[in-house]
Order: sequence, then structure tokens, then C-alpha cells
Amino acid sequence: MHGRGGQGAVTAANLIAMAASKEGMNVQAFPVFGVERRGAAVAAFVRMDKEQITIRSQIYNPDIVVVLDPTLIETVDVLAGMKKGGMLLLNTKSLPAKFEGADAKIALVDATAIAISNGIGSRTSPIVNTAILGAYVKASKLMSIETMCEIVKTRAPGDPAKNVAAVREAYEKTKFKGE
Repeated sequence: MHGRGGQGAVTAANLIAMAASKEGMNVQAFPVFGVERRGAAVAAFVRMDKEQITIRSQIYNPDIVVVLDPTLIETVDVLAGMKKGGMLLLNTKSLPAKFEGADAKIALVDATAIAISNGIGSRTSPIVNTAILGAYVKASKLMSIETMCEIVKTRAPGDPAKNVAAVREAYEKTKFKGE
């Protein structure tokens, strides 16, 4: 999960792990910080499996890559190491040209607009993490939308009703490359 400080990437990773755990998966969630400040690039990882997880390292070959801030695609190789045929979930209105030929399933959602319309963060600094979670559920098919909404309602910071509304709206509005 690639984001910027203040967008909620670390919180989103933790909420995905909680939802996966609730559905019986073994999980790990952890961040990697460079400079710890608002706006700096942040990466967060989630590992989940039905089997016991014994590895304790950064994820170098992800199945799914989530990008919370579309400006990161200009400075970070977000597809680095992604497994062939993996899933790329982008917070963007339209598919950037650089991903047209990517060997990946690509899901798109305008999480920024959804966060703004639901009053999450401010117009200049929307917090996109709960919208991304709805898109993640739809794109990954790894957990139910009801489980994610329950976790967001009880565990996400901020207004539970606004956060759950953003999850549901993003779930409905997520599109896939070619749609």
C-alpha cells in the first residue's frame, strides 16, 4: 500500500488485517516509514493467509498493490516486484498511460472525490483510506463488504457513518481496466 503521510495508508492496512482476521485468516500488518511527516511517502503492508504465517519481512512480491496518492506513480515504481497478473488498485479518475500495457488486473476508484463528498478530511487534504478499503474489497474479493463495514464502523478513527458511507460508495464505484 503506497500513500502519503496523513492519508491513512497505515490505518487502512491495519483495518484490512482486522477484517481478514475476522473472516478467519492469519494476518500481519506493518508500515515502512522514510521521513515521518505529513505528505511524505509511506508504504504499509498486509500479509494474510489461511495457513500460519512464519515469515517476518517486508513484502517484496505483492499480489495486490494499492496506491492512495496518484502523484506517487511519478516517483515510486509501484509495480516493482508485483507478481505477474497481480492486482493494481489506483486512486484516480482515469488510467494513467504508463499502466496501459501493464501485466496486471487494474482497478480504479476516485477515492479522493469520495472522501471529499463524504466529508472525510478536508477539501485540500482528504483522507482517502476508508474509500480505498471499499475499492479493495471489490477488487480483491478477499473479504465481504459487510465485514469491512463492521470493522470500519468500530475501529476507524473519525465519524463512523461517514467512513462506512465512503466504503460502500467506493465499493459501488470501483471500475476495472477495460470497463
